[in-house]
Amino acid sequence: MDHKKIMLGVKLILEGIGEDVFREGLLETPDRVIKMYEEVCSGYKMDASRHLRKAFKVKDSEMVVEKDIDFHSLCEHHLMPFFGKVHIGYIPDGRVVELSNLARVVEVYARRLQLQERLTHQVADAIVDYLGAKGAIVMIEGEHLCTAMSGVKKVGSKTVTLVRRGDFKSDQELTNAFLQTVK
Repeated sequence: MDHKKIMLGVKLILEGIGEDVFREGLLETPDRVIKMYEEVCSGYKMDASRHLRKAFKVKDSEMVVEKDIDFHSLCEHHLMPFFGKVHIGYIPDGRVVELSNLARVVEVYARRLQLQERLTHQVADAIVDYLGAKGAIVMIEGEHLCTAMSGVKKVGSKTVTLVRRGDFKSDQELTNAFLQTVK
């Protein structure tokens, strides 16, 4: 991360909106923004496969669901936050992971400039590609501050995305069971 460029960019934005960058309350703003971006964009330095490699053998292949995983991300169109809940289901193919690792996979992709649609695909693909699951389904319910604060100004509206892979794509009953579980 290039701190000098971020600092200059923040100063230019402040000047561009008519602020005095030397005003007491703004003197440390560029440094605070740098620290914030280091945290909320830390996913670029992370590898989702790392969280799905360590798996435990199981004999059955029943659906595993982890729901209500909190997330926050930055919309790549406006650099404004969006946040909400991620619900994940997968069908093991002889291997399961610690449930906390599913939340870690969400964090890897959410901590990047993002689109909710892409985030949904990335999480589902990681579970299939790195865990070798027979199927994966990911549903994200997100609230976008760009929609709430500018443009249409619709506070409280939610965007729901759903991606199905493998067994979930071919078996509607399985999909329905997942949807009932996360309701």
